[in-house]
Amino acid sequence: MDLQEITEQAADLLRAPATMEDRDFHLVAYAPHGDTIDPVRMDSILHRRATAAVRARFERHGIARATGPIRIPPDKTLGQLARLCLPVRWNNVTYGYLWLLDDQERITSAQASRAMPLCERAGLLMARQARERDDLGWKVADLLSTHPDVRTQAADDLANAGISDPPYTVAVLRTPSPEPLNPWLLPHSTLTTVWQRDHVLLLPAETSTTIDRARRILEERNVPVQTGVYTPCPTLDHVHEGWQRARVAARTATPGETRDWTTLGALRLLRTAGDEALAQATQTKGTHRLQDHPVLQETARTYLDQAGNAQKTAETLNIHRQTLYHRLHRIEALTSLTLTNGQDRLTLHLALTLTPHLENKT
Repeated sequence: MDLQEITEQAADLLRAPATMEDRDFHLVAYAPHGDTIDPVRMDSILHRRATAAVRARFERHGIARATGPIRIPPDKTLGQLARLCLPVRWNNVTYGYLWLLDDQERITSAQASRAMPLCERAGLLMARQARERDDLGWKVADLLSTHPDVRTQAADDLANAGISDPPYTVAVLRTPSPEPLNPWLLPHSTLTTVWQRDHVLLLPAETSTTIDRARRILEERNVPVQTGVYTPCPTLDHVHEGWQRARVAARTATPGETRDWTTLGALRLLRTAGDEALAQATQTKGTHRLQDHPVLQETARTYLDQAGNAQKTAETLNIHRQTLYHRLHRIEALTSLTLTNGQDRLTLHLALTLTPHLENKT
């Protein structure tokens, strides 16, 4: 019996519309409702989760600590019907909630008690699934190890565990404080781990909506999130390199942005060497001096991004063309580079492109 079957059986037993949510109020299963529904329940089904306001309102009734049924009174101002909440628990841990619409309080205490074994069964299933996901998350971490033999063993173990078929996508979500993602909040085909202080997702290819969902979940913690993606990884053996490339994409992303490795252009060089080596290879004394002049730096970057088109550069910067020419002469004097020389322009453009993303910029 799975969670959907348990929810439907509870609805039949108690003769009330039922849904099951995890402890973070994400919808796990729901039974047919007929005409009995309210805006809160409709929103939960449509969006596969309850809002933060609904969660806070219901948790004030002590459902997170409850060991038995809890009644939630109606709220006529919100059109909210009364509910009966049955905690889904296993080994004294709350894994979720079974919700029954019961505006007329037809469900008696004795009837609710008969449904509690179903909740216990659901709690066991949720606990097992959480443990399995945690175990697979450790295997994903092993795929990212620096030791080839550890990666090979992890790939074999994951293949034997029956994870989704290749190709795969690797996503890296970078936050200041990487508390693990709750795997229940993501599709079962998505595996998660935390590695080198980054959230790492391994998931089937072409699943950008899942990555967006993970980013939004992290953003709900009021932290900035930089997201990088690499796809496709043709086999599990390619995940380690895919992770390295997704990390580069994440470090170049702005908060709230998702960057794909394929869009990085010259920034892919960040994968080829350490920051100090790249700084030494791309910086000159002149380009280093330019770092002390933000306006000239922006002017040079814009001019080179516009392929040396003075008119477009002046329009982009909203300055007069003579002002642009004056700045370009100052840039040449500072950097000892000639902007009409192709090699000099390449040197300057690489320095301006890579330097903002290097930890060692000297």
